[in-house]
Amino acid sequence: MVSSGVPSLDSILASDGYPDRSAILVEGPPGIGKEALCYWFVRSGLIQGDYCLYATHRPVSDILRDMKGVGINTADRLPDWISSSGSGVKLDLRDPTSISVNIKQVVHQNKNRRVRVATDALSPLLVLNSLDSMYNYWSQLLSDLKQQDCVAFALAEEGMHAPNILTTMEQIFDGVIEMRLYEEGLSITPLFRVKKMLGLPPFHGYFRFSVSGSGMEVTPYATK
Repeated sequence: MVSSGVPSLDSILASDGYPDRSAILVEGPPGIGKEALCYWFVRSGLIQGDYCLYATHRPVSDILRDMKGVGINTADRLPDWISSSGSGVKLDLRDPTSISVNIKQVVHQNKNRRVRVATDALSPLLVLNSLDSMYNYWSQLLSDLKQQDCVAFALAEEGMHAPNILTTMEQIFDGVIEMRLYEEGLSITPLFRVKKMLGLPPFHGYFRFSVSGSGMEVTPYATK
């Protein structure tokens, strides 16, 4: 298994993390904490000696600033980057083929190591391209990555897509995590749900989570 980088989440998964050679999708509205979960996944890999690649449509400087905000020391080990700016390899949303080729090339070059690939490019590419083409695109890319000793981690922005689009994309991922805000009166509670995870029985409950400058914590959510 591959640690999520969040000990409390690993214990909830009852398997010490995500399945090896799998693809994990995290869904939720902007700013809820999807990126933090991604950062800790990458950080955990770096600590364990995995090769880590971050493919982002954002500048590297923005990602580093966010990492610091959730308690990750960016002066220490960092992943390699494919990004819109600030990296040697550029991520161009207008050219999905080059993104796929660059990711697969880097993974192949590190085939003798466990690899972690994280990306926030899924939603922007879905907006710019047809669902059919992106379903085929991501199916092939994830399949190729899982032929190596690789875990892929992708973020999806809730609210950018019609519900049927994310439901369709969920089918090609081995694990799906949903993050949402539950509002009751003036109270807002951030909740976390494992919609599915390869090798594990269905999860039917929600968990409360919090993100701070010292990390991320996931705890059981008890309704009144």
